[in-house]
Amino acid sequence: MAQLTRWEPIGELTKLRHQMDRMFEDWPRVFGRRINEEGLRGAWMPAVDIRESKDAFEVTAELPGIDPKDVDVSVQENTLTIRGERRREEVKENETVHRIEREYGVFERSFSLPRSADAEKIQAKYHEGVLSLNVPKREEAKPKSLKINVEK
Repeated sequence: MAQLTRWEPIGELTKLRHQMDRMFEDWPRVFGRRINEEGLRGAWMPAVDIRESKDAFEVTAELPGIDPKDVDVSVQENTLTIRGERRREEVKENETVHRIEREYGVFERSFSLPRSADAEKIQAKYHEGVLSLNVPKREEAKPKSLKINVEK
């Protein structure tokens, strides 16, 4: 014979809340470490700014703590790609790590270049953890001004 049990909705909701809290507390530790250690693309994304002037596009990416040798910039079919890797610092023997919050691993950012961009003349600079790319515009794409002669 089936036994009846009393349903306590508040107790069920409290239990569900505790499970959700645990899941979100464990997310960075369980899933974040797995993604970064496996080195999957998209483990973290550096912040990027893109500005346009009359002569060029300026792409600036924040890459603090990354050796410039670990960064690759390429252009293929009007797509500018910045990829690289931030390597985790080695834990020394007799050292206890209490918290690691910085993101590590492989990253990749891609941007479509407009037809006015001259991909052959891109210049790159890396200074104090900031990568700056200057993408000049083609001469024919630059704005031109005409002088208007006024007849009297």
